[in-house]
Amino acid sequence: MPSESQLPAGDSPIDDQAFLDATADARSRYGRFNLAIIGASGVGKSSLVNAVFGRDWAEVGKGLPVTRGVQYYHDDSLGIWDVEGFEIGSQVAPAEQLRANLKKIAEYPADRQISVVWYCVKANDDRLTPADIAMIRELDAEGLPVILVLTKVDWGKSVVPGKRSVPKGVEQFVEWLENPVDGSGQPIHIPYQRVILTSTSDKHGKGSGFGLGDLVAETLALSPEDEKDAFRIAQRLNLPWKREMARPVITGAAGLAAAAAATPIPVADSVALAPIQLGMMGRIATIYDLEMKTMMSAGAIAQLGVQFTGQALARSFIKLIPGAGSVIGASVAFALTAATGEAWMRLCEHVHTGKLDLAKVSQSWGDYAPSFLDVMRKMAEQKVGKR
Repeated sequence: MPSESQLPAGDSPIDDQAFLDATADARSRYGRFNLAIIGASGVGKSSLVNAVFGRDWAEVGKGLPVTRGVQYYHDDSLGIWDVEGFEIGSQVAPAEQLRANLKKIAEYPADRQISVVWYCVKANDDRLTPADIAMIRELDAEGLPVILVLTKVDWGKSVVPGKRSVPKGVEQFVEWLENPVDGSGQPIHIPYQRVILTSTSDKHGKGSGFGLGDLVAETLALSPEDEKDAFRIAQRLNLPWKREMARPVITGAAGLAAAAAATPIPVADSVALAPIQLGMMGRIATIYDLEMKTMMSAGAIAQLGVQFTGQALARSFIKLIPGAGSVIGASVAFALTAATGEAWMRLCEHVHTGKLDLAKVSQSWGDYAPSFLDVMRKMAEQKVGKR
C-alpha cells in the first residue's frame, strides 16, 4: 500500500478546502488598500506602482474608467485610483475639476475609498504650479493625507557613506517647499504631509531606485489603522513587515495543534492536524500576496497538503524525537506545526520575491522542509515559554 506522501493528489485524504477557506477568510479580513496617484502623464506614476507593489497597471487588474481623467485598477489587496493632473486649457478650475472627480469616487463602496494620496510632480520642476497647489488644498479639504512625491530624481553620489546627493535645482525646490512663497514673496499654505524624493532607477535605467523605502514607510504611517495590514500585504519592498504579520499566525496554529493533541494521538491519525496546518499556510500565502487558487490547481494544492502536513510530516520525525513513541503529544504537534510554518513562510517569501517559481513549489519543498533540529528547537522554545 503506498504511503500517504506517495498518493496522487486526487486520492489524497488531505482536503485542500482548509487552505482555500483560510485564504478567502484572510483576504476578507485584511481587505484592500486604496491609493490615489495624481499627476500628469509622463510623471512616472506607473513606474512607482511597479517599483513599490511589483505590478504593472495591467497586472493590478482590469481598468475601470470612472470619469474623464480618472481610472481605477484593482486586485484583491490593492486598488489604484489613477487621477490625471490638471488639464491645460480646461475651462474648469483645478480644484473644481478634482472636486468633481472625488465626488464620483465617493459614490463607490467603502472597499474602494481612498486611504492615502501620492501627488506626483517631476523633481526638475522649479516649484508647484497654482493648479497643483489648488488641488492639494482640495484633497486636504476632503480629509485625504497627501504625500508630495518628487519623481525622476537624478541622484548622485555623496561624500557621506550611504547617502545620495541631488541636483542643486532639486535641492532649491525642496527648500522652497519647506517655506513656500508666492511671486511677491508672501507665504502660502500647501497642506501636504511630507515631501519624498524618489527615483525608480538610476539615470542609466538600471538599479532599484532611491527613496522608495521612505515613501513606503510614510504611506504606512498615514494609512488608517484598519488598513495598515492591507498596505503591508500589497507592498513588495518591506519583507520584515510581512514576517511580523506571519509569525502570530504560525504561533496561533501551533497552539491549536497542541490543543488538538492534548490527548496524544497515534501517528496514523495525525492527518487530523492537516486542516490546522493548511489553514496556517493559506493565511501566510495571503500575507505574501500569493493567489494560490489561481496560480495552482486544486489538485496541486492538495498535494502540497500531503507533502507538508499531517501524517507524512509526523512520520518524518516521530522516531527521532526522544520519548515520543508512536503517538503525537501536544509538544510535538506544536513543534511540527511551528517549524512547518516557518519553512512555509520562507518558501512564500522566495516565491514573492521571484527567487522561486511557483510551478516548482512541490518539487522544491525538500529545500525548505523543516529539519529535525528545527523541530527540536521549537520544542525547546515551547518549554522555555512555559516557565
